[in-house]
Amino acid sequence: MRFAPLVRPGGRVLDLACGSGRHVRWLAAQGFAVTGVDRDEAAVAPLRELAEIVVADLEGAPWPLAGRRFDAVVVTNYLWRPLWPRLRESLAEGGVIVCETFALGQHLIGRPSRPEFLLRPGELLQACAGLRIVAFEDGFEPAAGERGARFVQRIAAVAEPPAKADDAAAAAPARYGLGGAAG
Repeated sequence: MRFAPLVRPGGRVLDLACGSGRHVRWLAAQGFAVTGVDRDEAAVAPLRELAEIVVADLEGAPWPLAGRRFDAVVVTNYLWRPLWPRLRESLAEGGVIVCETFALGQHLIGRPSRPEFLLRPGELLQACAGLRIVAFEDGFEPAAGERGARFVQRIAAVAEPPAKADDAAAAAPARYGLGGAAG
C-alpha cells in the first residue's frame, strides 16, 4: 500500500468494508493492529486469526465503533456518504485516512454504474476538508493485469495536531513521504 509509511508503526488501522481482506492481510503482515469491518460474515471469517473483525451493516445500523480511534482508516471500492462524519471522528490525532473508490465516468465502462456509488469530481477533497491533504488523484486508469479500466478517485489525508500559537511560525512543516507506486 502506497501510503502505509504515513501510519504510525504498529498503529491501529481500520479497514472499512474489508470484504475478503486483501488490505487486512497486508496491513497485519506489516505489524499493524487491524480492525476489519464488513457485513459479510462468510467473507471475513478467515480473517479472524489476523485481525479484530466486526460484522456490521454499515448502511442500516448504528456505527459499530463509536468512541474508537484509529491511526489509519482505509476505504477502498466502497462509498456510503453518510459514514464520512463517523470516519472523521474515528481518526486519531496524527492519523491518516486513505480512500480510493470509483468516480463519475465509471458508468460508461462498467460497474458500479449507479451515480450514488460514484464520486463526483473533487468530492474526496470536500470530504477531507480541514485535514492535511498529502495526495489526491482523480482520473482514469487503463486496464492493468487482472484489474479492468476504471475511473477512480483517491486521497491520503492526515489529521494533523493543532498548531500552538506560540510555535506555529517556527515549526518546520511535517514531512509526509509519498511512498512508491499506487497500490
